[in-house]
Amino acid sequence: MLDLARLRALHAVSVHGSVSAAATALGYTPSAVSQQIAKLERETRTTLLERQGRGIALTDAARHLAATAQQLLAIVEEAETTLEERRGQPMGRLVIGAFASAARGLMPVVLAALMAEHPSLDARLLEVDPHLSVDLVAQGVIDLAVAHDWDIAPLPAPEGQERAVIGDDLCDLLVPAGHPLAERAARRTLRREDLPGQRWICQPPGSVCHDWLVRTLRASGHEPDLAYQAAENHTQIALVAAGLGVALMPRLGRGPLPDGVLALPLEPVPVRRLYALWRTGAARRPAITETVRLLGGLWPRRMV
Repeated sequence: MLDLARLRALHAVSVHGSVSAAATALGYTPSAVSQQIAKLERETRTTLLERQGRGIALTDAARHLAATAQQLLAIVEEAETTLEERRGQPMGRLVIGAFASAARGLMPVVLAALMAEHPSLDARLLEVDPHLSVDLVAQGVIDLAVAHDWDIAPLPAPEGQERAVIGDDLCDLLVPAGHPLAERAARRTLRREDLPGQRWICQPPGSVCHDWLVRTLRASGHEPDLAYQAAENHTQIALVAAGLGVALMPRLGRGPLPDGVLALPLEPVPVRRLYALWRTGAARRPAITETVRLLGGLWPRRMV
């Protein structure tokens, strides 16, 4: 008899590519995940993981077993959804994935409300890249994702998933005090045509924010000067405060700006839209419907 917890551990390793990443996703220690895999190897009398350089790789048998595990986990989810639906209240385990600024600026108050109002619900948070959210929901690694898109990169809506709008996150241009753009903004509203010629502080390539900035400036006929690239918003703000350049940054999770950094509005306003995504098969779960309700209801008013 195959143990479901061990199959879940193998499935997580297949999705995340390493024992440590799987442990983070499951909320276990790497040692615990390794022990689960080792027990599964003994039970199946099959080698499941092989050393590959400094990492590990799944054997052919492991990939087959992981695919079967995903099917079994979907059946278990259906059974749990039916039980929760009949009881009529959120309960059980709910894993929510959110990108960094949503995990910082929105999820603490949502998770606190879930814990206070529904003590039988075990809500967990996993910080994930928004590019990965759709796949992680589809694979059953997370139950609900908080993701975002921009006008240049609409969020895909794959078959088997549903989504709801949480809110619109407005973006501002951050500049050092005394910057020429600040003086121009005092006379009139800044437009995207005012942006070329700046030294930019932005996220690394591959992020939606980075792509939006590059495409927007190229559309105006200018190649952006991406002088400083940093993934963390707080690092970008520190670089702006040092007078090294300007940055385009959403408001969610940004926090108070330090002295010497100004937030200037642009016209038209750059907007990223936040969504909640979940599997269609789990749409009946009270835990899903209640979390979606709170995500929209607790959306920070300052975002608009």
